[in-house]
Amino acid sequence: MIDILQAKPSHRSVWETLWRQNIVHFGAADMTDDVIETLWQRILNPDHPMQAWLALEKTGQTGPADDDVVGLAHIIVHPHTFSLRDVAYLEDFWVPDTQRGKGIGSQMIKALTIVAKQQDWGRLYWLTAGDNIAAQRLYDRLTDRVDAVLYKID
Repeated sequence: MIDILQAKPSHRSVWETLWRQNIVHFGAADMTDDVIETLWQRILNPDHPMQAWLALEKTGQTGPADDDVVGLAHIIVHPHTFSLRDVAYLEDFWVPDTQRGKGIGSQMIKALTIVAKQQDWGRLYWLTAGDNIAAQRLYDRLTDRVDAVLYKID
């Protein structure tokens, strides 16, 4: 059974395990421990706009440390210029290769959609790489694609 839960202090070890897999996959394996610690503190701070959501597979044990983390989502809630309602940007979304094809990504997006409605967010949105065809297949099943071009300055 998969539970989608907002991260709490007791989830630190399972969150960090999956976060480290994610950063290695995306070429940021050199992320320092102080950056990871600061990210975690932001996630836990109710006054900070960042949230973490985890997909946890129950292992039959007693607590979160005994569950297998099988999905991760980081969201940033922020104001919107066209509405008085906040919107939520899904900045990081990760399901390990070993867990893909089991419907976890779909379950997570659907759970976050429910949260968006409960919190009265005007929108939940994200982007993905143009060559990430597998992710696009999932997203195309769940929502409509937006025609936009991303620009960035580093």
